Amino acid sequence: MRPPAGPAEPGGFDCQRHAWFQGIGAVGYTRTPVLRLTVPERPDYTMRVFGWRMDLSRALQEAMPGAAGGVAAAIMTGDRSGISQGTYDALRASNLAHLLAISGLHMGLLTGFAFALLRYGLALVPVIALRLPVKKIAAFCALLAGAFYLALSGGNVATERAFVMVAVILCDVMLDRRALTLRAVAIAAVIVLVWQPEALTGPGFQMSFAATTALVAAFGALRRFDFTGWPRWAKGALSLVLSSFVAGIATAPFAAAHFNQIPHYGLLANVVSVPLMGLLIMPAGVLALFLAPLGLWEMGLWLMEKGRMWILLVAETVSSWGGAVSFLHAPRPLVLPLMALGLLGVILLRGRLRFAGVLAVMATLMIWAQSKRPDLLVADDGALMGMMTSEGRALSRASGSGFVAGIWLENDGDPVPQDAAAAREGFLRGERQVRAEVSGLQVLQVSGKTALAATEGCDGADLLVSNQVDIGARPCLAFGLAKLRTSGALAVSTREDGGVRVTTARGVAGARPWNAAFGPPMQSFDLWP
Repeated sequence: MRPPAGPAEPGGFDCQRHAWFQGIGAVGYTRTPVLRLTVPERPDYTMRVFGWRMDLSRALQEAMPGAAGGVAAAIMTGDRSGISQGTYDALRASNLAHLLAISGLHMGLLTGFAFALLRYGLALVPVIALRLPVKKIAAFCALLAGAFYLALSGGNVATERAFVMVAVILCDVMLDRRALTLRAVAIAAVIVLVWQPEALTGPGFQMSFAATTALVAAFGALRRFDFTGWPRWAKGALSLVLSSFVAGIATAPFAAAHFNQIPHYGLLANVVSVPLMGLLIMPAGVLALFLAPLGLWEMGLWLMEKGRMWILLVAETVSSWGGAVSFLHAPRPLVLPLMALGLLGVILLRGRLRFAGVLAVMATLMIWAQSKRPDLLVADDGALMGMMTSEGRALSRASGSGFVAGIWLENDGDPVPQDAAAAREGFLRGERQVRAEVSGLQVLQVSGKTALAATEGCDGADLLVSNQVDIGARPCLAFGLAKLRTSGALAVSTREDGGVRVTTARGVAGARPWNAAFGPPMQSFDLWP
């Protein structure tokens, strides 16, 4: 067991922060199964629901062997353990990975199907339709269905946000107010941020509310157009293409900033896949759950399996096309806030003021394009370095520290295998030593106690890095494991005046509750080689 790791690089994703808000105090592994010594006679609600979820997930994967069963389990219960890495990569490359996350799409489809089924079903009974508020009853029952789906899916953060949004809309219906308005989106966002303020910086909150805001604004603007002469199928096709296009455009900057890639054929993949979610897969899932107590859920599962097979076929086909994905380097911290303000200005401002939002978006893209990645990165355990070269980032090791290496290469927009990055020129390698140079600053990495003991002083280096705790007094700037705990990962960059800036991960993060156990953070500093 050990504390959660800090950011892989300064300003990167902070695992310690994420774990702190999730209530996780330590991470680790064991080579033998973890068994509970005693089982409570009455397990609490959380464990009971978790047991139901896992039972349902196993039943789905047994009824639908292969990738289709894993995808069905992920959508119905939130359990993604049955999905292979290859399948997940294909879904990401085709921009269909959002179909795995139980978020606004799934919650909206489920509650929408329940609402329509109950409303039209009750309307067929004249005694009820003429005496009771059928629309409000259907909205209330749909809200209960959404709450059940929230509990069944594990209640992760994305699903909770989706439920809040759906609850606001259904409450508007029960209060005889127009549901799909920007005001309703704002109310839902405020509720989520008051409840979970840490969600603001996560990709789930940003992408879900960006898509919802853009869709409400776009379809609100379409009300000014007259489509009375259009056939019904044409209106449906237009709504489908427009909704996929608008949601894709709205979420693309945030997805690119967080995941460093842009799927080029995502619109096509979503147009031929998302309708199947609403017309076949989600209704079939609801039908299977209703028939399960009677032992007749095979019909619903058969329909779900056919829909899943189609989505997987689309994902594998689209991801195999040449140029399906392009990769981008990570932006500066200023980019996403400025981008969000610019997009909100385009949507909310009126008249010529909208050009201010357009200018903000253009300025953001220019800042992103001109942002520069660090010349040298050092892992927080001193075991890995990455040097930026004309070929891309060269790594000091071909194996080991693979998680950190993968994050660095993804943030560079260059996700090549670690061994390929290690084969690039950029380091002078010796016996248990690796040397690098950044604007005249000599950097030496020493691995292992024996090699460190054999190193006299700093061996001509200005910056010494080691994966050992005790490295002794050195005549240069030295970072061992003890010092790296106070600094975190390092980024060495050349300044415009020719000097060198050393940025520390903990200096960027600051003193926070989730990293207080490591002592006061070491701040970033400048060097003049």
